[in-house]
Amino acid sequence: MVEPDIMVRPAPRSVRMDPDDNLIVAVDAIERGVAAGGIVAADRIPRGHKMAVAAIEAGAPIVKFGQIIGFATVAIAPGTWLHEHNVGLRDFERNSRPAIDPTGRPPAAIEPPVTFAGFRRPDGRVGTRNYVGILSSVNCSATAARFMAEEIVRSGVLADFPNIDGVVPLVHGTGCAMDTEGEGFEVLKRTQWGYAANPNMAAVIMVGLGCEAFQIDRWKQAYGIVESDRFRSLTIQQTGGTRKTVEAGVAAIQDLLPLANQARREQVPASHLMLALQCGGSDGYSGMTANPALGIAADLLVAHGGTAILSETPEIYGAEHLLIQRAASPEIGERLIGLIRWWEDYAARHRGVMNNNPSPGNKAGGLTTILEKSLGAIAKGGSSPLAGVYRYAEPITRKGLVFMDTPGFDPVAATGQIAGGANVLAFTTGRGSAFGSKPTPSIKLATNTPMYMRMVDDMDVNCGDILDGVSIKQKGREIFEQILEVASGRRTKSEMLGYGDHEFVPWQIGATM
Repeated sequence: MVEPDIMVRPAPRSVRMDPDDNLIVAVDAIERGVAAGGIVAADRIPRGHKMAVAAIEAGAPIVKFGQIIGFATVAIAPGTWLHEHNVGLRDFERNSRPAIDPTGRPPAAIEPPVTFAGFRRPDGRVGTRNYVGILSSVNCSATAARFMAEEIVRSGVLADFPNIDGVVPLVHGTGCAMDTEGEGFEVLKRTQWGYAANPNMAAVIMVGLGCEAFQIDRWKQAYGIVESDRFRSLTIQQTGGTRKTVEAGVAAIQDLLPLANQARREQVPASHLMLALQCGGSDGYSGMTANPALGIAADLLVAHGGTAILSETPEIYGAEHLLIQRAASPEIGERLIGLIRWWEDYAARHRGVMNNNPSPGNKAGGLTTILEKSLGAIAKGGSSPLAGVYRYAEPITRKGLVFMDTPGFDPVAATGQIAGGANVLAFTTGRGSAFGSKPTPSIKLATNTPMYMRMVDDMDVNCGDILDGVSIKQKGREIFEQILEVASGRRTKSEMLGYGDHEFVPWQIGATM
């Protein structure tokens, strides 16, 4: 008699992030009636979602990462799927007082210091790329700016300048019908200056219409900008219309190319790196894999004297106390508290609530509340002390981990970080974000292996193997090495796909009049 084959299916994998958690996260989908974490599932638990491992009374906290992420809206039995249908938010007390002393000290300098091959600029800063940029002062000059870039590419002239990464048009949808004394105008002014001065820019041309609110001459005067072999400006009205402006712009760019092409890479310390930390299309794995691994890489960069920029204020909401406790001074902590209060007021003025974030895609990926998303997002900042807090697009002047106030919308947040001086960017995603930026290269980090495999042409690093046993520390080191390689010229997947021409999105604040 032949014995029938019996297929024994392995138990679905799950993770309990902290001993105090009253839930587990499903690494694999857990079918109803199947045991995981010692508990039989009463519901089907999708990948990345949460299952209760203890009885939770109505109104009691839901705990993940050892932190409260919400409260049970009904009595919950062990094995129950935890999500929007039975988890809600309410106010509760947090320890958000600024620390009198930092909870840690900046890591000692690592010997020997690591280096990368960058472009040293006249002001001493170092670029990881060598672009010529075309900025538009107003939406009315955006098309002319694009025409200039297209004509340069069409002409084939860039083949004669191999050290230039490209000519990129950076256009936007504002610049007029705005209060020239208001906050929105100041944000746009800082953003434009930040891109013009970013170390990844070899030269810049600014093109305007002529009658807009954002006057080029006024902007140049504010920052002491003069026409030179690295900067040119012109307006459509003064030059004589679109065709003449495009011709004049192309001629100006051709004049800028020879000097820009003289730049050469040289070995410089990693302390010249300013890393923008981003996440988008997050899922239930983000706070378990890619985000904490990126936090390790950020700590390594800080230890080498570099700078890491954490941002997206709405996406640290509810977890800000963990950053405040790491503030290097009470003033830094108070400034972060001030940003949180501004956002609460901003949301209320527009009849919104901070828990409108997570997005539908985040929720489909397993994230239930803004607190859960924030606790995962903040992990990108590692464990270094918080050395500074900056306004949107404000120049970053301090080394170490800093925070910049930005919205959570990825292109807007990244635009602010690049304007602040970021010369490399790392972007974690669980659902599969399609993003890339210029002039700053973007390294895409996948939180889970199935998405990495589906979108392998977009993803640079798979962090999903952390769920298979790779340590977070090891993955963080891998990310750090990737950052150094990209900073030295290795092209990212988003660069190879051609992303970056449409991802310049300054934050628009205030009324359009």
